[in-house]
Amino acid sequence: MSADVVVLDYGSGNLRSAERALAAAGADVRVTDDLAAAAAADGLVVPGVGAYAACMAGIEALGAGPVIAERVAAGRPVLGICVGMQVLFEHGDEHGVVTKGLGLLPGGVTRLAATRLPHMGWNTVRAPRESVLFAGLGPQSRFYFVHSYAMGDPAALSAAGALVTTAHHDTDFVAAVERGALSAAQFHPEKSADTGAALLRNWLATLSTGD
Repeated sequence: MSADVVVLDYGSGNLRSAERALAAAGADVRVTDDLAAAAAADGLVVPGVGAYAACMAGIEALGAGPVIAERVAAGRPVLGICVGMQVLFEHGDEHGVVTKGLGLLPGGVTRLAATRLPHMGWNTVRAPRESVLFAGLGPQSRFYFVHSYAMGDPAALSAAGALVTTAHHDTDFVAAVERGALSAAQFHPEKSADTGAALLRNWLATLSTGD
């Protein structure tokens, strides 16, 4: 029985590419703004592209924040992608404007201290040995990034009990997080070819389908 996965539609883009990638990885997937479906699904994907504040406004307008938080508290898997990862933190600081996030992970998202932004293209990551998301993926595996902002304090996340995967673009930043039912990636697995497909299959393998 395939895992039932909802890609949350709260007005952000990149929904259909995530849907196609998850379907190719073996999920029974749908894109919807139905919060009951989001709460009941085996897995919930929170996508996101563009500005932090706009993504949070969309989540708040839909009333999706409590659903995401309740899933995590209940041990029901959630996967955040790109800005969908960033909004899981306590706040985002873009252009001097600080926007409150969902607060499911400690710390904030700020502009990368890099000479060339956005950080766009393929990059390797450094995953901890215990990682489930990166199981079977070697250190030369490359993922596709498009962003100018990131969580830049891996130590704070590690101290909070998270498994932290980092990447480097002039400076180290958090490329992925795993803590309990909550997983997140700053890169786009749905645009990361075979390595992204492998990561999505790893995530899907953690979902309980109730069969």
